[in-house]
Amino acid sequence: MRPIDEYLVTRFFYNNGSILAINKAGESAVPVLITLYTMRYKIIIEGLRVGMTENKNGIINARPCVALIALLFCFGVSAQTPETALIQHYPVQDWTQASAEEVNLDQSKIDHLFDLSFEDAATQGVAFFKNGLLVGERYAEGYDKDSHGTSWSMAKSFYAALVGISIDRGEIDSLDDPVANYLDYFNDERRDITIRHLLDMTSGLEMPSHEHENMFFSADHLAYAKSVGVEQKAGQVFEYNNVNSMLLADILLQATGEPADKLLAERIFNKIGLTDVVLWQDGAGNPLTYCCVDTTVRQYSRFGLLFARNGNWNGEQIISADYVDETFTKVWSDLSSSTIEQDRGYSLHWWISKHDEEAVIFNASGKFGQYVFVDRANDVVFTRITKYHSTGGTKQDWGILKYINWIGTVKFRLAVASFLDSTGIVKMEGNLKSPVTFEDGTSKEFFENYSDIIDALVDVSKP
Repeated sequence: MRPIDEYLVTRFFYNNGSILAINKAGESAVPVLITLYTMRYKIIIEGLRVGMTENKNGIINARPCVALIALLFCFGVSAQTPETALIQHYPVQDWTQASAEEVNLDQSKIDHLFDLSFEDAATQGVAFFKNGLLVGERYAEGYDKDSHGTSWSMAKSFYAALVGISIDRGEIDSLDDPVANYLDYFNDERRDITIRHLLDMTSGLEMPSHEHENMFFSADHLAYAKSVGVEQKAGQVFEYNNVNSMLLADILLQATGEPADKLLAERIFNKIGLTDVVLWQDGAGNPLTYCCVDTTVRQYSRFGLLFARNGNWNGEQIISADYVDETFTKVWSDLSSSTIEQDRGYSLHWWISKHDEEAVIFNASGKFGQYVFVDRANDVVFTRITKYHSTGGTKQDWGILKYINWIGTVKFRLAVASFLDSTGIVKMEGNLKSPVTFEDGTSKEFFENYSDIIDALVDVSKP
């Protein structure tokens, strides 16, 4: 713990009958012993007691007013009710860290959750957050808190949030607007497809055996998405279709006049401090709104916290609470998977890990086992990413590999690319630019243990 005179009190939270003070940098907490700064006086007070009153919104206002030999100025801070034990805290430059005991959790349960995650050698890093505080993190050898991963389809949840913001701003009228209101080329057999259909994965657009993974290897992903026709009536069947998500790039562009990656940075990421990030584009410069946002475990978790807090970030309503509520409403359930041995649900580009009387947990999910889990009721965020070897850059360029990108299955192409890289014939770094996950970052045990991992996550919040 730092010396007490290094702390400038900026906010308090209540914990186990004592008061903790957060320092100016937001890095750590000082129990019991609190330094108060006034305009002219610095007084150290031991055993400070704080009177609390509840306002109509259920927020507790704490006003320490202490009369000692020297005059102290009264000041106000906000907290949750004493029953919830903590103020809602938000990371500034970095996350404030707290022990499991300080947030009334059992460290052994968090350890168990991490142990299950690391039974899969593909795990690069995990982190657990409670009440906006970093309670624990763990990384594979060779990686740390500053190591980037790639999101794959977790990005779907990120870009879908922009739809909610555009509705809030009046740029999009409703989730139930026909896509054709924004994209003229949908005035054909696709005219009945709505934005909601895209976000709930019920568009009815064609779904070939390769599941449109070929789009990822094309030079212009948006042109590919524009060309996909109708297979069945919208709103009838859940089909996880990347084309639905890629079309958001064009809808947002037409609705706002700005590219989706710029919107994501300006309207969400910059506001929540998620700035150490790569937002990938295809070779034609289109934002990849169905995948591919590179950042760290800690940074991904900021987005999870935004949704855990109903779209509010330290007093600013970035996304309307109504849109977050609608996002976290079960639409599809009992969805099977070829990799995960648990039925899941889906709603507005978020997966549902659990939705019953015991817990409601949603997650942003990536193809190879990347996750941001959100438990709103317990103000918990749990993030896990897999091993990633960045090729650098922000705009996709396949280089010489473009000549094999039409051959065989996606798995075959990745195997060829991995072989060429390992032999030095074509090195990934420097010779191509694209998010790529190799065998060492492809999950197996995490998928097999998924049900146990969700149970362990739920158990952490149990008394």
